[in-house]
Amino acid sequence: MQHSDDEGPTGSTGRGSGDGATDTGELDGPILTVAAVAARLGVAPATLRTWDRRYGLGPSEHTAGAHRRYSTADLARLMSMRSLTLDGVPPADAARLARDGAPGALPEPAAPPEPDGAHPGRADPGDQDDDHARAGDPAAPVRHLSAVPDAATPDVSADAALRADAAEVTRLLALPAGGDLVRWWSDLVAPARAGIASRTVLARPGDEPDALVSAAALAVLRDRSGRVPRHPSRRRIVLLLAAPGEPRPLSLHVLAGALADAGVDARVVAGPTGRHRLLEIAAMTSPSAVVLLSEQTAPDLGLVGAVTEAHADLPVFVMVPDEAADGVPLGRQVHRVRTVPGLVHEVLAVSA
Repeated sequence: MQHSDDEGPTGSTGRGSGDGATDTGELDGPILTVAAVAARLGVAPATLRTWDRRYGLGPSEHTAGAHRRYSTADLARLMSMRSLTLDGVPPADAARLARDGAPGALPEPAAPPEPDGAHPGRADPGDQDDDHARAGDPAAPVRHLSAVPDAATPDVSADAALRADAAEVTRLLALPAGGDLVRWWSDLVAPARAGIASRTVLARPGDEPDALVSAAALAVLRDRSGRVPRHPSRRRIVLLLAAPGEPRPLSLHVLAGALADAGVDARVVAGPTGRHRLLEIAAMTSPSAVVLLSEQTAPDLGLVGAVTEAHADLPVFVMVPDEAADGVPLGRQVHRVRTVPGLVHEVLAVSA
């Protein structure tokens, strides 16, 4: 994805260093090109343009010919934005904190519901227009409604699954209309599954606690995606897949659901996903991005290299455990992201 101001990592003066700095002698001047800043942050240039357009985190100055140049202060703000979003801070909050110069701060928790009969986890009727707008507009701000019913906690949900109480698991994992899907995953479902995985139990035949949680979560996602309105701005799709030979992670479906909420046509690739099959799918669909997830410590990441070799300008996002980070192929359009919220933000930036 090219732009008139993306001149390469050393700028256009011929005097720059390897990081795109020009020989201005001013530490706070507009010294970095878009390409240089994108390379430092490990994001696509399109992401920087999105942050500029949506959140005002753009360059301080433009040079002749409308070429953008980032100062060291601009870079510091962008590095703070990048760090906060990868830690799961909502992009709008991360941008505000980055602009305020508080890179280590986190947003204040949402105020509890007023005791006027409003039900926790249920949207204020006056906010319904916002929900509909966000479902079809990736640029709309993410709202953080309470995403769980009364008394639902990871421990309570894990206990219900360990008791093989499928009905209770389904009730606890219900997601209210308009609830934040990513927060539901991060605050409830993922911790509940981690709690189950940490316990040693003597299960009866047919009892599989994690399968109960996964089944209830998948039902929520199917119901949610069935109510996402089609939007005329939908264009190319985003392909989501697991590493070859691995079961599809539940987080892959959560990511697809969150992108669908934002109006992106995200598709989970099911079935065999060898090199030739994936390249055929990419050629037929012309995706705006490819996402590969793995929960294994030594995943087969050969598909990443195959895709980037065949489609040099296609953004590829990889989410793997830290132990597998060294195996992620390096490339201009290959980006490693550590969290589902971070993935949602990065994919939306190149799919808008």
